[in-house]
Amino acid sequence: MRFDIFTLFPEMFAGVFDESILKRARDARLIEIFLHDIRASTTDKHHVTDDYAYAGGGMVMKPEPIFAAVESVLQSPISNPQSPIPIILLTPQGRVFDQTIARELAQHSRIALICGHYEGVDERVREHLVTDEISIGDYVLTGGEIPAMVIVDAVARLIPGVLGHPTAAANDSHASGLLEGPHYTRPADFRGWRVPEILLSGHHAQIEKWRHREALRRTFERRPDLLERVELSDEDRQFLETLKAEKQNRAT
Repeated sequence: MRFDIFTLFPEMFAGVFDESILKRARDARLIEIFLHDIRASTTDKHHVTDDYAYAGGGMVMKPEPIFAAVESVLQSPISNPQSPIPIILLTPQGRVFDQTIARELAQHSRIALICGHYEGVDERVREHLVTDEISIGDYVLTGGEIPAMVIVDAVARLIPGVLGHPTAAANDSHASGLLEGPHYTRPADFRGWRVPEILLSGHHAQIEKWRHREALRRTFERRPDLLERVELSDEDRQFLETLKAEKQNRAT
């Protein structure tokens, strides 16, 4: 899979994609990441990429260098309804990124990410260039570079081979809609705190049932809103009712 990132600050990405899982994925050519400096597509001697907003306001990214950069890399003039490549503007106004969107993007062989800055981008970029707008949360960042890193990391993990084990991504928090339950490793006894006996039993079916219930418990305790979007079995619902009763008893 190929990621094309359009940014005013390509130096911000130094090191982020050259460590750990992403580095191994790049070395194995499972993913390709290309950084494109929007300033290189300007035509004036000062490489100006922003200007004052009409009718007052802050600085806004100009349309010409953004269009020029994207069109030169994608090698054709762009009309967003016709683009086979998702062209994504990273902006607080976009749909909020989650695991469902990550899975959606992982189905493509190539995506383009435009990092916004200043007060935003000229509206014609939204109307005539990008195919999607994504936010990574309801808070304000300096620009779109960190959101681009987040999206590349989340999407890359879903590409076959990137994590090594074929089912690893399916076991992550949010992959099933639930948070992950607790994990333990050696030693079995650390300062008197023991690993739950079920995990040492070797009974795989019982261990999987325990892990699923602990995932339900953790989601119920920390992110109960997620349970509204998860398909639950009758057994799951019964277990959740037990957790609710326990919570009420502790409160009384």
